[in-house]
Amino acid sequence: MKHSASAPGKIILTGEYAVLLGYPGIALPSPQRLQATFSPDEKLHSIITDWEGNNDADSPWNKYLQDIVSRCERKMEPQHGVLTIVNAIPLQRGMGSSTALVIAVARCLLGPDCKEDALAIEDEVNPGHSGIDFAVIWQERALLYRKGHEPEPITLPPDLLKNAMLIDTGKPEETTSELVAWVRGRAEDPTVKRAFETISDCTRRLQSVTGNSGPQLRKIIADHHRAQVTLGIVPAHVQELIADIENAGGAAKVIGAGGRTAGGGIVLAIGATEQSIRYIAPHHDSAIISIYSLSSS
Repeated sequence: MKHSASAPGKIILTGEYAVLLGYPGIALPSPQRLQATFSPDEKLHSIITDWEGNNDADSPWNKYLQDIVSRCERKMEPQHGVLTIVNAIPLQRGMGSSTALVIAVARCLLGPDCKEDALAIEDEVNPGHSGIDFAVIWQERALLYRKGHEPEPITLPPDLLKNAMLIDTGKPEETTSELVAWVRGRAEDPTVKRAFETISDCTRRLQSVTGNSGPQLRKIIADHHRAQVTLGIVPAHVQELIADIENAGGAAKVIGAGGRTAGGGIVLAIGATEQSIRYIAPHHDSAIISIYSLSSS
């Protein structure tokens, strides 16, 4: 009998990097999902993986998948068959694709109640993670997260991200772990500390957002973006993209680890019209990947 499980990506509204140092952050599950399906086949001698659209067995993502499967196999009875991955979450763009893969595969092979095992695998394959990705992707709801504390479900206005846009600004040149190490190394710098305090204040203000949240949210997102610029994780061409979005009446921010010299991953844009974004994005070598109304309840 086939077994399937899926997991969403994530959108961090506030708290990137700051959550690593104990500040609070708020994250939501994304509409994009990754699905894992296991089809038993006793003619096979092990679990064979098939990632649709990614047929290179030596690619880093297929090797990462194999690593997750191997760690799951240590926690289960021997199984034989094909594990198929179908993914709609942008890879290496700050939307939690690596954690979604861990959770979807673990749920598929170990069962829906495998949280402890899945988190142990996450700790092994993504050492040093803050925990916010795992928490929001596992629970699939908006959370207020603070390291060392139990994540708190949070209710935000259901139209908070109505017509929000996700814009792909390109793959960062640096890995997340490299960026984290670089930011941590500057954590005692007074300017960086003020940036973290601004990000924490954005989280506090976001918790108070109520109906007709447009102007409030735009100001929060804009302030958070400027703090991220201070942290040094928003590449110059992404800063220019966001400046044009602000000039069009909107606000935008990087929603993941960002980058320093190449792409900045996915940017969340709010408040500007679809027409203006469709004009702006191509001028910055960026592409809209989705436009939607996202409920955060």
